[in-house]
Amino acid sequence: MFQIFTDLASWLVYEQLGLSPQTKLGDALHFFVEDVSKIFALLLVMIYIVAMLRASLNVERVRDYLAGKHRGLGYLLGSGFGAITPFCSCSSIPVFLGFTSAGIPLGITMAFLITSPLINEVAVLLLVSLLGWKFTLIYVVVGMAVGMLGGAFLDKIKAERWLADFAAEALKQGQHQQGDIVQQHTDAPSLSLAKRHAFAKDETLTIFKRVWIWVIVGVGLGAALHGFVPDGWIASHLGAGQWWSVPVAVLIGIPLYSNATAVIPVMESLIVNGLPIGTTLAFCMSTVAASFPEFILLKQVMKWQLLGTLLLVLLVSFTLVGWVFNFVSPLIS
Repeated sequence: MFQIFTDLASWLVYEQLGLSPQTKLGDALHFFVEDVSKIFALLLVMIYIVAMLRASLNVERVRDYLAGKHRGLGYLLGSGFGAITPFCSCSSIPVFLGFTSAGIPLGITMAFLITSPLINEVAVLLLVSLLGWKFTLIYVVVGMAVGMLGGAFLDKIKAERWLADFAAEALKQGQHQQGDIVQQHTDAPSLSLAKRHAFAKDETLTIFKRVWIWVIVGVGLGAALHGFVPDGWIASHLGAGQWWSVPVAVLIGIPLYSNATAVIPVMESLIVNGLPIGTTLAFCMSTVAASFPEFILLKQVMKWQLLGTLLLVLLVSFTLVGWVFNFVSPLIS
């Protein structure tokens, strides 16, 4: 799906600039070009699509269905949508912005945001081949549960008050704006394609102008850190399986940046080198869902209170996942 961006990065970095993929600079620059181009494309396409849907569909009715007594189902649907979408943590953010602008409750949106980088169909297939279907099923269930419980907790503490001002305003105005569009659909002919396109174009440009520089900063940080941890260092220091090794592995994973598919080979290498499965999963989940680049981007839509709370929720969740897997792995292997 994203091979075009890999090819573009290879052409620019390896052919035009003459850098070798075997060097850290070449690898880091390739990582940067590939992810920036991919995320920019996703930003433009996904924000435009969500905006077109907002102008074309009765999102208010969907939102009302997901709210109130259906909130639990909303968490499940948000987490399930996150599990089937092939987005990394940074490229999930455009959809998060679209959900917020549409007035979808924050907890449901966060269930999507947490789950999306953890699970995708390619990662599931790789996990089956690496760990077997039992571990893979548990991983999927746990990953979705983390998203659902995280979303429910953030709703419980009314975390929407910690959204950035423009995002909070967009959330509040989402219902009214969509209500106006729905009223137009009810009382007048449907909006023309040209009007829907104009609405979506304006929405896309507004959001893109707000966040593009932070894509550069976030991915740049990820590229700078990518590949600079010495091979074998983690396994040699955390392979004994002590209780504290899981939270330490989670903390080590935060400065790194990857996606669920790319991290599977790392997971295999760590397990082969003796790192317990639970500790490995905790490290990899932290890498793909709690990375510095993601939080730099999220700072544009969240205040520090919400960022800190989200980070704490993720760290506690991944630590518990690691402990559970370390405990049950001898029983189901």
